[in-house]
Amino acid sequence: MSATSDQHHADAVPGRIEVGVGDLAVSADPSTTLITYALGSCIGVTVYDPVVRIGGMLHFMLPNAKLNESKAQSLPGMFADTGVPMLFRACYDLGAVKERMVVCAAGGAEVLAEDGHFKIGSRNRTMLRKLFWKNNILISGEDTGGTISRTLSLELASGIVRIRNNSKERVLWPE
Repeated sequence: MSATSDQHHADAVPGRIEVGVGDLAVSADPSTTLITYALGSCIGVTVYDPVVRIGGMLHFMLPNAKLNESKAQSLPGMFADTGVPMLFRACYDLGAVKERMVVCAAGGAEVLAEDGHFKIGSRNRTMLRKLFWKNNILISGEDTGGTISRTLSLELASGIVRIRNNSKERVLWPE
């Protein structure tokens, strides 16, 4: 399993958990900030329960685990259809409640092919919307599509979700 829960690496900034590609992290520590970098065609998803200040982040790379079932076994966070449910379950295990969850997403750009041949960003966005629609989940803040890479962060003390790209930063939630 590629989930991190309140785990800090020796070279990391105190209070910050970096979420890599195909990984997820959850925390109940309000002094924690979750952050992920280089969201090109990948999508970062944040979930946050403001009542108990529990949050999580996923950085998935591909829409469907059927694209590589052996990889999905070892890295379920790499795929939207296995990583997103895993992210929510990990937050529920810490005490988050679905009805209170604030959900944000960023990434899903078309950065790999000039002609858009693979359309991975678009496929990732479509899969995420299908998953949320089927599970009755609304997105509270979104910055997806386009052709630029993004950095996504979630501050657990406040629930603030920030997006940074091209040295510009803005708050995605709350608006």
